[in-house]
Amino acid sequence: MREEKRSLRQEQIETAAYEVLEAKGYGGTSMLGIAKQARASNETLYNWYGDKQGLFQALVTRNAQEVKSHLEQELLTDTSAMTILRTLGPKLLKLLTGDRAVALNRAAAADSTGELGATLSKAGRETVFPLLEQVLLRAKDEGQLSFEDSRTAVGLYLDLLVGDQQIRRVIGRLPSPSSAFCDHRAELAVRHLRKLLGAPDQFPDHKLETP
Repeated sequence: MREEKRSLRQEQIETAAYEVLEAKGYGGTSMLGIAKQARASNETLYNWYGDKQGLFQALVTRNAQEVKSHLEQELLTDTSAMTILRTLGPKLLKLLTGDRAVALNRAAAADSTGELGATLSKAGRETVFPLLEQVLLRAKDEGQLSFEDSRTAVGLYLDLLVGDQQIRRVIGRLPSPSSAFCDHRAELAVRHLRKLLGAPDQFPDHKLETP
C-alpha cells in the first residue's frame, strides 16, 4: 500500500477508534468494533497496531506529535528558553484540553484496569516532560530561572499553564479554549514562572488580566 494511502487509512481508523471510545468506553472498545466502524478488516488493525493497547498508544502519540516535534526542533536551535515556552504554551494547552485528549482522559478515568492511563502517561507525559525539562535547564543556564530540581520546575510550569483547565474540560464544565485564551494563558504562565523562580522580568511591562 502506498504511504499516502496508508496514512489516510490510518487516519480513518484512528477517527473510528475515538468514535467507538466515546460511545463504549475503553473497556467496551474492541479491535473488531473499531474495524467495523472504520470499514476496515480486523486483520489490518492487528497488522498495523498489534493490539488494542498498541492502537491507543498510537492515538496518544499522534495527538502529542505536534508538541513533541515543536520542542525537538526548537531545542536544536539557539532560541532562548523563555521564547520557546512562549511559543510552546498555546500548543501544549490546546493539546491537553482538546477534544481528543478529553476523550482519552475520560475513558482512562473509567478504565478500572489502568491500562489506558498507563498508555497516556507513557506516550504523552513521559515523552513531552523530558523535553520540557531540557528547556527549563536551558533557561537556568541562560540565567533566566533559578531552581534546584528541574522536575519540580517543570511541574510548576505545567501547573501555571494548565491548572484545572484539563479536569474541568474532562468533567464537562468548560468549553474548548479559544486560541486567544491559550495565547494569553501561556504568556501569563511564563511571567508567573519567572516571578516565582526569582528571574528578572525581561518582557515588556504591561498588565495581563487572568481570564
